[in-house]
Amino acid sequence: MLKLYNELATDWYELLTPLHGYEEEALAYHAVFQQSGEPPHTILELGSGAGHNAFFMKQWYKLTLSDLSDDMLRISKRVNPDCEHHLGDMKTLRLGKTFDAVFIHDAIMYMVSEEELRQALQTAAVHCKRGGLILVSPDHTRENFESSTDHGGEDGKDNQSLRYLSWTYDPDPSDETYTVDYAYMLRDRKGEIRLIHDRHIEGLFPEKTWLALLQEVGFDAKPIADSFGRTNFLGVKVG
Repeated sequence: MLKLYNELATDWYELLTPLHGYEEEALAYHAVFQQSGEPPHTILELGSGAGHNAFFMKQWYKLTLSDLSDDMLRISKRVNPDCEHHLGDMKTLRLGKTFDAVFIHDAIMYMVSEEELRQALQTAAVHCKRGGLILVSPDHTRENFESSTDHGGEDGKDNQSLRYLSWTYDPDPSDETYTVDYAYMLRDRKGEIRLIHDRHIEGLFPEKTWLALLQEVGFDAKPIADSFGRTNFLGVKVG
């Protein structure tokens, strides 16, 4: 179980990735939707996490949010009380209705095989109206993956603070995954510090696999570069 989205979520997640850090991305996604034919009104976000993208995007769209982690949804419900929330796995979620668009941010990285990725994209197709849009924003494709390190963190209230170091690498380039190791330093309200290691295994697929799977489930899709150095996938539901 990933500690970041479960046992650490309530007290620490927002010190790792604060809300204000998502505004620029949300504006970029909004621009993509607005430039893609008829702009959507309703959007389903799969793997919405703490709802930080939604916090900014809800000014333009009616958002329905879903995530696998109840702890993350509790944060999102506080941040986005005006949005509808659903607990569910993006591989199997079925809400019984369709939307003008489906959006999947970096939670798609936790699909660690082609079959899991197919299932998530099938869920998107099931919930997207004919002629509607899908926008998927993976952290990496096989073509643009590079090993890297990162660090950061925030100070919270009552002396509570977090600092982290992340190390992204691919221990076996022959398979469909890579690894992100996080080291968290957590300072509690008493000033005591504890160290926690959290390993995330994430999926890594070439662009041709993304496009083939999107086509298979009913989308006419294309890769689009963004200003953050990533390759996103934008598609129209045709099947």
